[in-house]
Formats: sequence, C-alpha cells, structure tokens
Amino acid sequence: MTFETRGGVAMDEPVTNLAEVTLGGSRIMYAPHGCFACGVLNEHGLRLSLHAQDDRCWSEITLDDRFQGWDGIAHGGILSTILDEVMAWTLVAQDAWGMTARMTVTFHRPVVIGRPIRAEGRIIETRRRVSRTAAAITDAATGEVLASAEATYVAAPADRRAELRARYQFRLVPDAQEAG
Repeated sequence: MTFETRGGVAMDEPVTNLAEVTLGGSRIMYAPHGCFACGVLNEHGLRLSLHAQDDRCWSEITLDDRFQGWDGIAHGGILSTILDEVMAWTLVAQDAWGMTARMTVTFHRPVVIGRPIRAEGRIIETRRRVSRTAAAITDAATGEVLASAEATYVAAPADRRAELRARYQFRLVPDAQEAG
C-alpha cells in the first residue's frame, strides 16, 4: 500500500506535514558538542535544532551558500546528513542510541539554497536492537518532497546508552517552554 504525498511522490507511508505537528512536541536538548549536524561547537556545521514527538523527529533549516554543490543548489551530502540526523534522533528520543548501518537516499527535486526546508524522520519498525527508519526533506512553503531516505540502525548496548545519555545530558523540553 502506498500513499501519495503533496509533492506527488509515492511513499510506503505518508509524510507528515510538519506545520501540523505543533501540540505535544518537545525540543531535543543536549550538552554542547562538535557533531557536524547538531553540535553547537562546530562552527562549520549545520547546528540543527531538533524536535521530537512520539516516534518522529524533525528540524527546520534554511541552508546558506557554504552548503551548496552546483551553483544555488544544496549539496547531496548535506541533504543526506540532515536525513540521517533526523532519523537517528527519532531513536535517541526512544532511548535506542545507536549507529547507522545502512542508508538509502533518493533525491526527488533540487533543494534551492536560501529556501526554508523541513526534515522529518520516523521509526518504521524496531526488532531487538535493529530499527528501520524513514525520512523526508520537504519545501517548507509548499510541502513538496525534495529528498527521502530509509535507514537501518543498530542500537548500542544498555551500558553504552547510559554513557551517551550522561555524556550528552540528553533531555526533552516541551516546545512551548523556553529552553535554557
């Protein structure tokens, strides 16, 4: 069974319009660190602001010129990084810290530099320590699907998850509350 998104791309499951995800969501908070995707200490990174609700994680960003490939178009590696990050953090929010084992990305349309985009990851299935996820990057104004991905993650053992929670001081803060 497939569902058609507003962007006209057939997917296994519908992509949520992130504008509709407003109630009950939480901002993902963690200690400063150097991750290229979400770390505030990486001056060259994306510095994604991540949010979670149930089995989903999302972020909104406007990419600037330093992330372009072809003139005026976002580099595919940057888009892949964003997709990987929102999928990985869906698992962290479920206390399934782990590593990407495999990821497949499909680029549907060029992502224009300077135009707001939204990325959303979701958990499709979890069995023991292995989870399957999916994600999409959409144009924030139109909802058109620009890129999508599916991935497999392997969760860390319980002792390593506890280490990671402590190291990153992971917590969820309701979106309505100002993070501090």
